[in-house]
Amino acid sequence: MARAEVVSRKIISYFDIKGSTADELDASLNERGPLAMGSSSHHPGATKIRFGGNATYSESGGRCYISGVKVTVTTEIILPRWRDRRNASKQISMIWDTLAADIRRHENRHVEIARQHAEQMERQILALRPAANCDTLQERANAVTAQETERHDADQARFDRIEAINFQSRMQRLLYYRTRQNRPQ
Repeated sequence: MARAEVVSRKIISYFDIKGSTADELDASLNERGPLAMGSSSHHPGATKIRFGGNATYSESGGRCYISGVKVTVTTEIILPRWRDRRNASKQISMIWDTLAADIRRHENRHVEIARQHAEQMERQILALRPAANCDTLQERANAVTAQETERHDADQARFDRIEAINFQSRMQRLLYYRTRQNRPQ
């Protein structure tokens, strides 16, 4: 029986922003936010993802088979931390809290997508049929890794496109609900 393991590691780091108005917060996010890969613009949050791991091979009866798989996924979520809250209005604080929660939810979903693909990669490598030699089996495992990494990247990009399209309506809905929750009864 082959051994299999997916190891997921999540790190959270922060960058500071300042301001007491919506315009100042927006400018600070645009100036200080992380750069996403392949982009020259700053973002309000980001998730760095790195896959790794290894497969072990064994030979028996003139065939090579997978005897173990370990896939690792290391993620770093980079989130904003607001430093000037005490100088802002309650309304700006509520807007910030809503936006910050949405940024965190968005970045955590990127982590979940990566973890799902790491698990899929592990299952696919583990399911590889024995080969005549270990070099051939390793080439198959590398092909699975490359293919699943491409699927992962496409799913992450798709998620970002959908989130961007729905951002305005999502924020309006979240602010509406938060406003209703904070009303005196």
